[in-house]
Amino acid sequence: MRLFKIVLISLVFVASHYFTSQIVFANSLTEAELEKWFNNDDPNPPVFQQVESNDGDLFFLNKKPEKPVHHHRNSLTVYSNSLKDGWVKLEQCHINLDRVARVQIMFSKKRIRNIKIINSDSIGRAWVENNSVQLENVKDNALVCVEAWSKALTKNADGSYRLINGPFMRKFLDGYFPIHVTINVDFKATDLKLVLVEPFAQDGFKVSKTAKTVNMDAWFEGRLKTELTFIN
Repeated sequence: MRLFKIVLISLVFVASHYFTSQIVFANSLTEAELEKWFNNDDPNPPVFQQVESNDGDLFFLNKKPEKPVHHHRNSLTVYSNSLKDGWVKLEQCHINLDRVARVQIMFSKKRIRNIKIINSDSIGRAWVENNSVQLENVKDNALVCVEAWSKALTKNADGSYRLINGPFMRKFLDGYFPIHVTINVDFKATDLKLVLVEPFAQDGFKVSKTAKTVNMDAWFEGRLKTELTFIN
């Protein structure tokens, strides 16, 4: 049985560590190798495959693909305590998963806690194991949603706060493929004010804001990183 792993370095904000979503072949990866990847300070962490690939440049899609693609949906809730300890509530769904015999969704041990599966469909079996979500007999267009607490918020030296997500990607064998990523951030429980969203809104990357929420909707190929800056 060939084992796939979806490696998700959950909302990491130390050095160059970010929230990464990537599908890789992982038959030969040990736990030590995965932990080395999680703790790698390289902004372009290695992929444990020796295959040809494009360079991962970011291309926003001004026209959506005709066929359904992997939708990576994230909801983050920032609470008043988050300003002190950095922990925010995370709800994450993977929609339109591809058919595989087995998948692991891996999270960084140091930056995730209380993982729970809240919904799944077209999956033979799904369970939480340590810092991972294990999936077996994943059928076409499958769905899995989890919730957890993620150490996501960083206070900058000037007193502002930063929330970085990414790089998001959908990589398989010889290149990057279309992916749909949505990120919803709710900071109503705080006195924070959003002052900057990067990258800027454009075709393929829609940004919708209210006084206390922001939604980013991206269709792209390659690697996407987003950064939100708040002040209070």
